[in-house]
Amino acid sequence: MQWILVIVLIAVVYFIFIKKKPQIKGGKRDTIANDMVSCEQCGIYCEIDDAILSNNKYYCSQECLKRS
Repeated sequence: MQWILVIVLIAVVYFIFIKKKPQIKGGKRDTIANDMVSCEQCGIYCEIDDAILSNNKYYCSQECLKRS
């Protein structure tokens, strides 16, 4: 019985304090500077810092934004 209690206690400590959970805002996890996003128009991947955000969609260039 003591071993089960010790195992449960270790599991609780792990899940509460150690395991990192992705933060979610608006249904998506937070983005960081090096994240890559896909262009809604052509599908090419570019860094989020270089992408153009319009109507909650990412575009790789002004041309793709105009084509959408």
